[in-house]
Amino acid sequence: MPHPNPRFIELFFDVFEHLPRQGPGNRDSAERALRFCRDLPENPTVLDLGCGSGAQTLQLAEMLPGSIVAVDSHVPGIDRLRSAVAARGLAGRVTPLVADFARLDLAPEGFDLVWSEGALYSIGLAEALGVCHRMLRPGGMLVFSDAIWLRPDPPPEVKAGFDSDYPTMGSLDDDLAALRDSGFEVLGHFTLPDEAWWTDFYTPMEQRIHELRQHYADDPEAIAILDELAREPDLHRRYSEYYAYEFFIARRSG
Repeated sequence: MPHPNPRFIELFFDVFEHLPRQGPGNRDSAERALRFCRDLPENPTVLDLGCGSGAQTLQLAEMLPGSIVAVDSHVPGIDRLRSAVAARGLAGRVTPLVADFARLDLAPEGFDLVWSEGALYSIGLAEALGVCHRMLRPGGMLVFSDAIWLRPDPPPEVKAGFDSDYPTMGSLDDDLAALRDSGFEVLGHFTLPDEAWWTDFYTPMEQRIHELRQHYADDPEAIAILDELAREPDLHRRYSEYYAYEFFIARRSG
């Protein structure tokens, strides 16, 4: 989330780096998405773009054989994933990589599956889909989740919240059109259930904010920033009928 205040950035990461996930998602939804990917090879090569601290990366390693390259530009998140990979004995299968996925130094057409949960928007969906197309072998699979508007009339505070982070956010039809325009055949899509927002994301976020409020009880600036961060789960609690995360499953057409 762009913000000019260094103190905000410090506390933002102090909240988000401690969460099981850095965005909505859960294992059940990942398994559902993978069921659309019937044509994967026996040991697929997987690229996880915007992996954060790697919750979904580790789940993919449990659900799929083969190898995974997990990419994120935030060094502490990759360090956390590296520690988890070593602890689980996955060093031969999972390669965490610090990189900007808009400028990947990886061989094109090197992957059978590109996976990304809630991260493609960060460089613009059209550009990100171009990166995915370039990284996939012909016929390879793309699975990603993206925030979409469910209604065209969100309350101003909801619209402002998303505009600050994802000003080009569109509707379901917009994302489907972007996929087709980028050379993908859409195999399926579904909306993340509400528990995918709460179990590993918003509930631990609110718990972490509560802990930090106690730690910074005598620091008005920190409390104001924590109040600002707490607005996100509160807005979702009140206005979730206006937006959603959608999982998309597609195949590179050529």
